[in-house]
Amino acid sequence: MTSPADVPHLTPNQINALVVLMVEARRLTNVELKELAGFTLTGKDNTKLVDLGLVDTDRTHRPFAHELTDEGWRVARRLHTAAPPKQGGSTTRSLFVVLSNLHRSLDRLRVSHGDFFKQTEATAPTGGEPQREAAAPTATAPAAAPVSAVEVEALIRSAYRELATEPGAWVGLADVRDRLADTDRAALDAALRAMVGREDVRIIPVANTKSLTARDRAAAVRIGNEDNHALAIGPA
Repeated sequence: MTSPADVPHLTPNQINALVVLMVEARRLTNVELKELAGFTLTGKDNTKLVDLGLVDTDRTHRPFAHELTDEGWRVARRLHTAAPPKQGGSTTRSLFVVLSNLHRSLDRLRVSHGDFFKQTEATAPTGGEPQREAAAPTATAPAAAPVSAVEVEALIRSAYRELATEPGAWVGLADVRDRLADTDRAALDAALRAMVGREDVRIIPVANTKSLTARDRAAAVRIGNEDNHALAIGPA
């Protein structure tokens, strides 16, 4: 369980920056921050967040661009556990109320913050850096016969049924991977990420990271800037 002591003391502008970067779940330039939220991340506020390891700032070109680190995601998810800074006034206190209720709702739904806020093709902005497209296979390339995404998902569901005590019970991804040791890791990860969109599937991180073993960490699947460790499949 995260305590307030695990969340560093931050100014209202630093808190706002973490929240906007979390809900956008992508790299934002200062121009985009200004357009979206009415402020930029510069000077002491930027320096402190970078020094704390919460934000990665690309200063190789202007406008500077910012993105949450893994630690930044952790702190952003737990901001509501700390006392709002007094200089923030009612606006910051209201933001903390929203964050607290958001955390409670996502916890009830068993949905991670990263998965909830992740950008999809439909919501991703058209500006900024173009998305890299996968190279089309050439006519002369030898055509392998990879297992289809549908088949991999079927394997995951079968392994889950063998491991779960009942529909909807939580199963560690480490156990699922053990059952599917002969299945390509990249194909498994892709299938798990796709399954997050299914109404009957939940994939979440373990809140108490201290309880994770090296095996659990190695088996995690990266979704929305978070390592996720547990799978549940039940009635939609």
